[in-house]
Amino acid sequence: MSEKPTQDVARLSYEEARDELVKVVAELEQGSVTLEESLALWERGEALATACESWLSGARKRLDDAVAKKKAK
Repeated sequence: MSEKPTQDVARLSYEEARDELVKVVAELEQGSVTLEESLALWERGEALATACESWLSGARKRLDDAVAKKKAK
């Protein structure tokens, strides 16, 4: 990997981050990369998982706020 493993994660949509995370996990499970590549993939996967969690937390908050607003009416 030529760039830092976590460099562009913040710019990804939820779907992009999720899809890439699936690819990272599959590549790690194959075990066909070097130790250094594995470490970079692991770091990338951690960053992607964190981004996905952030997206999902934001979506959950929006839903909770919408439900609360509807109940307040």
